[in-house]
Amino acid sequence: MSIEMLSESVGQFGYPALFFTLWLGIVGMPIPDEVIVLSAGVLTSIGVLSIIPAFIATYLGVVSGLSLGYVLGRTLGAPALNWISKKKGMNRHVERAQSLLERYGSYALCISYFLPVVRHVVPYLVGIGKMTFRRYALFSYTTGLVWTLILFLVGYVIGDQATSIDAFLNMFTRGIAPAIAVLIVVVIGCVFGYRKYKEKKLRVQAKVDQDPDC
Repeated sequence: MSIEMLSESVGQFGYPALFFTLWLGIVGMPIPDEVIVLSAGVLTSIGVLSIIPAFIATYLGVVSGLSLGYVLGRTLGAPALNWISKKKGMNRHVERAQSLLERYGSYALCISYFLPVVRHVVPYLVGIGKMTFRRYALFSYTTGLVWTLILFLVGYVIGDQATSIDAFLNMFTRGIAPAIAVLIVVVIGCVFGYRKYKEKKLRVQAKVDQDPDC
């Protein structure tokens, strides 16, 4: 989808066009999410959109589209996986998503955001695996906010230099994306590690308080 096409859609349908264009990515719309988010930033930069409602519509479109995959996976189970596997070329993405989950567990939700197509498959798989929505939201919505903000701001800075978007996408998917994904996993791991440490410390302190002779 070009900036001109997205601009026409927004002009006709308003901010919901951003939301539904991203939301429909879950059913296989041939529109790269990266391009849409970048384009939303560009349209904001040139004055077609207001920055706050445009970002909110974009972020909600991203996370709600992926959340639909989680809900379908959790409610339908294996048939949901069979449905996406039947699409042309999807088997390799499903295998890649399964490999990520086996290797990184819940953190695969963070990493998958930076892998086109795979990010749509992972929510199905964690839904099928009955991950709690609270845990899914913690990993997916937090990473989604960072991912959307990065691309949106880059689009805003690029402005109407449309040729730069393609160059950035290549750089993003090959270099920047993996580095950011690793950084996010490390940060989340540190946060969880610190929380576990605090909980353990509180349990030990509570035990000491109950039995001072320990």
